[in-house]
Amino acid sequence: MAWMSRCTTRAVTITELTLYSTSACHLCKLAAELVRPWQALGWRMKTVDIAGDEELWQRYRLTIPVLKLSAGTDGPELAWPFDASQLREFLIGAAPEFNCPP
Repeated sequence: MAWMSRCTTRAVTITELTLYSTSACHLCKLAAELVRPWQALGWRMKTVDIAGDEELWQRYRLTIPVLKLSAGTDGPELAWPFDASQLREFLIGAAPEFNCPP
């Protein structure tokens, strides 16, 4: 991900992600690792364990890990499987003011 060193932010308004997961989800740990370089660029991620919430459990139990832009309840979501390239497209598509060359 050498391109990340050339990325800058300009007044990014959507920089918060929610990772829906469970404590036993090994794929969720992989998803969190994919987000880690973005955190170094200013994106914040909170993790929500769906096991303690019946509504979230019913919604996400078959699709975790799921990343959601924390821009209200209607934010776009990216469900597993995804790779670094798909995550990049998701984040840049969600925050076009994020200046990152292809």
